[in-house]
Amino acid sequence: MTQAAAISRNPATGAELARYPYQDAVALEASLASAQRGFETWSQTPVEERAQALLRMAKALRANAETMARMTTSEMGMPISQSRGEIEKCAKLCEWYAEHGPAMLADEPTLVEDDKAVVAYLPLGPVLAVMPWNFPVWQVMRGAVPIIFGGNSYVLKHAPNVMGGAHLLGQAWAEAGLPEGVFEVINVEPPLVSVAIADPRIAMVAVTGSVGAGAAIAAQAGAALKKCVLELGGSDPFIVLADADLDAAVKAAVTSRFNNAGQVCIAAKRIILEAPIAEAFTERFVAAVQALKIGDPQADDTFIGPMARFDLRDELDGQVQATLAEGASLLLGGHRLEGEGNYYAPTILGDVTPDMTAFRKEIFGPVASLIVARDAEHAVELANDSEFGLGGALWTRDDAKAQKLARRIVSGAVFINGFTASDPRVPIGGVKKSGYGRELSHFGLREFLNVQTIWRDRR
Repeated sequence: MTQAAAISRNPATGAELARYPYQDAVALEASLASAQRGFETWSQTPVEERAQALLRMAKALRANAETMARMTTSEMGMPISQSRGEIEKCAKLCEWYAEHGPAMLADEPTLVEDDKAVVAYLPLGPVLAVMPWNFPVWQVMRGAVPIIFGGNSYVLKHAPNVMGGAHLLGQAWAEAGLPEGVFEVINVEPPLVSVAIADPRIAMVAVTGSVGAGAAIAAQAGAALKKCVLELGGSDPFIVLADADLDAAVKAAVTSRFNNAGQVCIAAKRIILEAPIAEAFTERFVAAVQALKIGDPQADDTFIGPMARFDLRDELDGQVQATLAEGASLLLGGHRLEGEGNYYAPTILGDVTPDMTAFRKEIFGPVASLIVARDAEHAVELANDSEFGLGGALWTRDDAKAQKLARRIVSGAVFINGFTASDPRVPIGGVKKSGYGRELSHFGLREFLNVQTIWRDRR
């Protein structure tokens, strides 16, 4: 009988790359025990030494950058230039927390008289992280770096199609001198994920993924009375008002929507255009998308590679065809590309309205939806008419107006005259069905710590 395994497959060719046999309950127990031992050692390690480990990790990432980037591109199809950028971004993340993190962990004074009370930020224990394939290094590291720096250990359950990259990350942390068990990779099927969640050694759970997966894992964590941080789906609005810099807005919209073949949670998905500039924006946007190079993700000049999974390409095409049947217009693409590999033509849907599939559902692939708003008020109304609330962008030359409108958009982030992105200096996370909790900045560090009050001489 063949042992069940996670399969890594090259989406540019369909060829199988490797198989990673799933762990059984005995192997999972060994991993959890290792993570607990690692936590017991690491949590007592001085903060300054933890910061030095992050600096060594930054060096390890850069030393192994090409190998790791090639692995990402082979396993899930991210164009190689973008894969390299992901590794460098992770190295800078390590350096940022090494520099700024110690101050975030210092005891914090309170308003209690005579400095009798402080708030301490203390490690909790092993954190189970269930991570997706779309940014297989960054998604892991943006959570792992603050979690580990905070004194916890990190148990990674990665997506089955990117297990090669997961093991390379583990090797890099070992090269950086992290004690055994502090970064632990597990490879288990869903029933054993549930076992891990329920295990008393797991202190918290972090999930980045779909709404369905997040809801299921959060329910299990809730039953075990464990805190979750969830970063789930998104259908971010990208609002362009009549007074916007159209050339800059078009360039940003193209990058935000089609980077990583559109397989991005926090990205321009519903492009909402104020009526007076809708036609001009559309003309320039279509021309810019037509100019993008789609092809071999290992080529330096490729901007759009294949989608990571064949089943998701079929799902995406179903959403496009449903939206067209509902009355949208096809401005570009709208079909699978012939030949080997999991490619979908860069697609632009026009005349999209709130009753259509592309407006209601998260579109996870190289498809942009254009929606026309009567005015700024209508644009905000359309932006908020969604079950998601992860990010958003707003383009206008009137900063005072932008500041007011941004605070009315119901989402975890709004970028004015820019496009959504994650950055260690600011928190990332959502509202509504996009999840709860925050990663990055001091918020993402303290999410995974025991916020402990220490009060002396209270009588």
